[in-house]
Amino acid sequence: MCNLYSITTNQAAIIALFRVMNQYVGNLPPMPGVFPDYPAPVVRNPAGEREIVMMRWGMPPPPRAGGYPVTNIRNPSSPHWRGWLKPLSRCLVPANSFAEYAPVPNPVTGKKDVVWFALNQGRPLFAFAGIWTEFKGDRGNQVEADPWAASRVRFPDDCAERSGRADPSQGHAGDPDDGRGA
Repeated sequence: MCNLYSITTNQAAIIALFRVMNQYVGNLPPMPGVFPDYPAPVVRNPAGEREIVMMRWGMPPPPRAGGYPVTNIRNPSSPHWRGWLKPLSRCLVPANSFAEYAPVPNPVTGKKDVVWFALNQGRPLFAFAGIWTEFKGDRGNQVEADPWAASRVRFPDDCAERSGRADPSQGHAGDPDDGRGA
């Protein structure tokens, strides 16, 4: 699963596509590069009414994993994640594209290039499935100190990786119109 995505669609498009009732994000500028620990918009349904809120990307890690937030769930059957996989903790993370490293290094630079994926050339709005939680504590060696620090989001990624839909060598990102399914 990626550790970089973009959300460049305006707030009105997000509200329309996901039928959001409440918006708590203020002025939402284009975000061409959302990395782990960055705040970004999330659509959730905590009290029976959809809302957009800003959350940081990364969840509290399992106790043995250390102190840094974790961005992708690789083992959803782990007891650490079970409580957050319930419907109350589910959310949608709006995006227009995401990036993965190329499967082989660039012959000129010797480094793997970053390859961007979208549903099509127009980069329409879609969403990742996510889970969210309230979190109060340390983010690695930084202390939570901003208004969005208590809300965290994370992407369950085992399904996309098993199916190969987000594999850069496949050259697609799960486009439902390409005959391979979403």
